[in-house]
Amino acid sequence: QVQLVESGGGLVQPGGSLRLSCAASLNIFNIYGAGWYRQAPGKQRELVASITNGGSTNYADSVKGRFTISRDNAKKTVYLQMSSLKPEDTAVYYCNANLRTQSWSTIDNYWGQGTQVTVSS
Repeated sequence: QVQLVESGGGLVQPGGSLRLSCAASLNIFNIYGAGWYRQAPGKQRELVASITNGGSTNYADSVKGRFTISRDNAKKTVYLQMSSLKPEDTAVYYCNANLRTQSWSTIDNYWGQGTQVTVSS
């Protein structure tokens, strides 16, 4: 079964850094577009960062200059490097990716299980 397994969340002080990882099954054919979303209690889930199959990236205005999305095709993993963290970054972060399990299969969308990021002093 294809899974996206997230890791790297935790508690960090304002101004600190964290790197989130989203690892797909190693036997998949390819990861296409991917993104990181976050959802705080009582708020709507929002797109934080995305990366296309070609490597182009986009960021929410609130995280520009602080967050970087990247991918390692060999490891089938998408990352979110977060720096200069602020209390308002506190949320559950979810990985989302479009995957093709085989070269002849359809491209389907998958979600990670979510990882908590808490920014507090």
